[in-house]
Amino acid sequence: MSSPSDLRDEAERTLRALAGDHARLRDDQWTAIDALVVGRRRALVVQRTGWGKSAVYFVATRLLRARGAGPTVIVSPLLALMRNQIDAAERAGIRARTINSANTDDWETIFAEVGRGEVDVLLVSPERLNNPDFRDLVLPRLAAGAGLVVVDEAHCISDWGHDFRPDYRRIRTLLADLPPDVPVLATTATANARVTRDVAEQLAPSGTDARPGETLVLRGPLERESLHLSVVATPTAEQRIAWLAERLDGLPGSGIVYTLTVAAAHEIAAFLRDRGHEVAAYTGQTEQAERLQAEQDLLDNKLKALVATSALGMGYDKPDLGFIVHVGAPQSPVAYYQQIGRAGRGVDRAEVILLPGREDREIWEYFASMAFPPEAVVRDTLRVLDEAGRPLSLGALEPRVDLGRSRLEMMLKVLDVDGAVRRVKGGWTATGAPWTYDRERYERVTAERRREQQAMLDYITTTGCREEFLRRRLDDPAAAPCGRCDNCTGRHRSADVAAESTARARDRLHRPGVDVPPRRMWPTGVKDDLGVAGRIAPGEQAETGRALGRLTDIGWGNRLRDLFAAGDTDVPPDMLDAVVTVLAAWDWHARPTGVVTIGSRSRPRLVTGLGHRIADIGRLPYLGELAPVGDPVPRRHNSAQRLRSVWNAFALPDPLTAALATAPGPVLLVDDRVETGWTMTVAARLLRQVGAPAVLPLTLATPN
Repeated sequence: MSSPSDLRDEAERTLRALAGDHARLRDDQWTAIDALVVGRRRALVVQRTGWGKSAVYFVATRLLRARGAGPTVIVSPLLALMRNQIDAAERAGIRARTINSANTDDWETIFAEVGRGEVDVLLVSPERLNNPDFRDLVLPRLAAGAGLVVVDEAHCISDWGHDFRPDYRRIRTLLADLPPDVPVLATTATANARVTRDVAEQLAPSGTDARPGETLVLRGPLERESLHLSVVATPTAEQRIAWLAERLDGLPGSGIVYTLTVAAAHEIAAFLRDRGHEVAAYTGQTEQAERLQAEQDLLDNKLKALVATSALGMGYDKPDLGFIVHVGAPQSPVAYYQQIGRAGRGVDRAEVILLPGREDREIWEYFASMAFPPEAVVRDTLRVLDEAGRPLSLGALEPRVDLGRSRLEMMLKVLDVDGAVRRVKGGWTATGAPWTYDRERYERVTAERRREQQAMLDYITTTGCREEFLRRRLDDPAAAPCGRCDNCTGRHRSADVAAESTARARDRLHRPGVDVPPRRMWPTGVKDDLGVAGRIAPGEQAETGRALGRLTDIGWGNRLRDLFAAGDTDVPPDMLDAVVTVLAAWDWHARPTGVVTIGSRSRPRLVTGLGHRIADIGRLPYLGELAPVGDPVPRRHNSAQRLRSVWNAFALPDPLTAALATAPGPVLLVDDRVETGWTMTVAARLLRQVGAPAVLPLTLATPN
């Protein structure tokens, strides 16, 4: 066995191979490495971004492998993070491979390489842990042969983490199945004291041999000496993006502009490009190849900025990022500090600017609505699975459970970890195991989210040190005034914007018109009761429609949300003018020859009035209204449920039927908003069945 001094010398040499001749191990880095290699312990390292957490597990891997240990298994959340880690490992002569959904054809080859001892590091995405084949066939082999297990971004293990991922909870099962002498390292840059305790407890070995306080926790100060924080309060969305366009070139180097929604990312990127800036939009909906190219272009400084949602998150590694700008505030100081920590790692000064908006709270509320479902919905799902007697896929469950697909999948993953359901080939099954709805836990999480949101509002208005404020929210005991932020220095950025820039931004944000694609396929699971399946017949489909704007827009979105919040009222004149502009720019195959409205119980004045005004302005006949029948339609959350609820919700009055039977051309079908698209689909089908040659949907708003 090497002496402590020899072991550290070996560790230092490995670090220099990894990071360059200048690199030296920090004391806490060595403490963690020693605990893993010599003590075979479980350790949690909470250190700021750029501190060198990856160096700990790469150096530990080299030392353990030299002593005959198996490969290191790293559970890591994003492909971007995996790519950077593989590059870093190769620089140190460490052979790394990755297993994820994008390389399934290579899995057998990779496992064979692992078996032959040719792989030092195997990186696994957390989603793999809940794949049936991987969980049942691969994971036990990895757990039995691993020399070290690493959990990156470990705050995701905790329900309290700001980026809670159900797949990460499966890691607890992995850790429980490890042999007792396999060391475990968990790392994160963003965990307050509560999350740190929670993660440390989950890392600790269970069983009769477990010792109290088994997890070694190494938590360092979170100060980032290069960051210069400031807040710029502007009253309107157009002033915010105009301010950004005027000052972007003056910000150092290249950076990231974060937005809260996909729509905002695309809007802001388009406006900045119009103003001559080299930027690209980056969201979770961006195609993978395009995302990879955008990441590389920013790394190569070919772009001034990526305008991104949080999809550009954990693991993007560009040490010389010179600025981070947020157009809209994240909903917690923890999330905010995690994002801004990507800047200034390799430069002396980086600018961090927050441009909060009044719509931020509404967006937070929307995200909050995606929380764990009410007990009745969960129990109903368990009953459906239990009565099915066979595995049900997400597509088969949707018609029977009133949840959208992403929320349904999240709920099932939580229930899987809780033992109430199990993912198998073909879908999901109920286990029959007792399960308790932990209302107290969910209410605590919800209450904590509200406290975090209020803390973010307090950050915006604080007159004290901004970095100290954030570090105290992360329970950093070393938090102290930074001396660099706008409040510490008294140098606050001006919010002034040239009138011409604001006008340009207003024109961009309020540029009317968004495509509304028609539904082309019936949802699965409705054939037995509604008699429809597969592709919607071309003769019953709507054309591609148009909406004035998205509810998530930072331009029209604010106005539309205010309009709907006001109840049933007339469409404001400027909004009507914008609708007319949408109609004038519509590249339809044939001009509409009449106007029909969809009868509304909640906003009859708004919808009917809009239809009449459009008919008058366009000199078109107003043909009538699809009359609502039956009880009011409750809100439904997925396609099958929504279609059922609107299938018989409208009737065609005889005069309207007669008018449509002789309609010489397309009909403009008007409603206030499109959400799932099924109301418009059913309404268009009714109109086409009685003779409308084509249906052109027109609505004020669409969700996104």
